[in-house]
Order: sequence, then C-alpha cells, then structure tokens
Amino acid sequence: MNDAISTVTAGNAVESAILSRRSVRGYLSTPVARETVAHLLDVAARAPSGTNMQPWRVTALAGEALARFCAGVAGAYASGAEADNLETRYYPTPLPEPWLSRRRRIGWDLYGLLGIARGETAKMRAHVERNLHYFGAPVGLICTIDRRLLIGSWIDYGMFLENICIAARARGLDTCAMAVFAEFPRTVRALLDLPESDIVVCGMAIGHEDPAAPANQLRTVREPAATFTDFRGF
Repeated sequence: MNDAISTVTAGNAVESAILSRRSVRGYLSTPVARETVAHLLDVAARAPSGTNMQPWRVTALAGEALARFCAGVAGAYASGAEADNLETRYYPTPLPEPWLSRRRRIGWDLYGLLGIARGETAKMRAHVERNLHYFGAPVGLICTIDRRLLIGSWIDYGMFLENICIAARARGLDTCAMAVFAEFPRTVRALLDLPESDIVVCGMAIGHEDPAAPANQLRTVREPAATFTDFRGF
C-alpha cells in the first residue's frame, strides 16, 4: 500500500475499508451468522444499476449445505467432468501485455508463498481444490446472472460484488471473489437446483482471516492513478 495514501486516509472509515480489502485465501472456522450475511447483501444491493435493474442473484451457503456443494464441485474437478466448459471467458486468449505480466506476477508470488514450484502439478491441483472449498471459509456465495442480460448488467454486478467486500471489511470480515466456480456451470446449477437461464458469475468466500495461512502474506501492487489517467483541465 502506498504510504501517502495511508496517511491521507487515516481516520476515514470508508477508505480504510477499501484499502484493507484483500483477497484472503485462508479462513478460521469461526461462524458468520445468517443475519450478518443478509445485512452485507442488503448493503451491497445499494450498488448503482442501470434503470435500477438489480441484476444480481445470490445463493448463500454455510454448514452442511456448503460442505456438500464444495464436495460436489471438487468431485467434478477431480473427474474432469467439465473441462473447457466455460460459458463466459474471464481473459482473452492470448492475454496481451501488460496484463499477462501482472497475472504471472501474482501467480508466482502466491505459489512462492505456498511452496509450489513450476511444474509441481499435484500441488497446483491441491491448491485448486482448496479454492473450490472456499479456502475453509464458513460462508460461500454463488453469484449468478440471467444469461439474457448484457454488458451493462455485468458492470452493475461488479459494483455489487465490491460492495460486499467493503461492507464485510467494515465489520471485521474478509472475502475472496472467486472466478473458478464459473468453470463448472453445469455442476453448480445441478447442485444448487438453479435454472439453465442462470450464468455463474463467480463465488465469494466470507469469513475471518486465518493469519497463519501462508497465502495471506500476499500483498499485491497497484498502479497509481497517474499511470492510467489522463488528467485534463485541472
């Protein structure tokens, strides 16, 4: 985090929540109450959306329901049942620069913390399985959208997801938005009895960070506004 930003935002609760948000990849088993999750989603639903369409749909899982769901998706991964079954693509192929280098950097920084070397396929697969178990979080969300909706509603959805993350930080909770669940659309719909009209946007873990988890030592670097903004008329 930029020291200048930290100084400017001291005492600002909103900015502090934004700046302290990280993708946490290891959680304590401490439960999160249904009422808390419902409150976070109510707050997040104040996100702006074109003509107030509110395109988000959420399935919130905990306890045995979460365990069954994770086991089912992990089983589909282990069997290869849904290889190359993406309904939407997160990245272009090939991924151009500078985005390819940024993606590689976070990947190898994370794998370094986890002790996974290049070519260690078994360890990589084990990490994906932890991902499919929400990294041990007590709450897992599956977020879906009606496939008839277009890019505007997906943009709206992004603001809703960010609101969940920030509202969670304001209550001392952590999150991780997880695109991996979109790789198993048929399995997710079958396990949760969702209609074919739904596309899986992502999953999200919610819980309390496990400070002993090596992955949680990861800190990402962000480009400052000066590098991506053309200021005019100031």
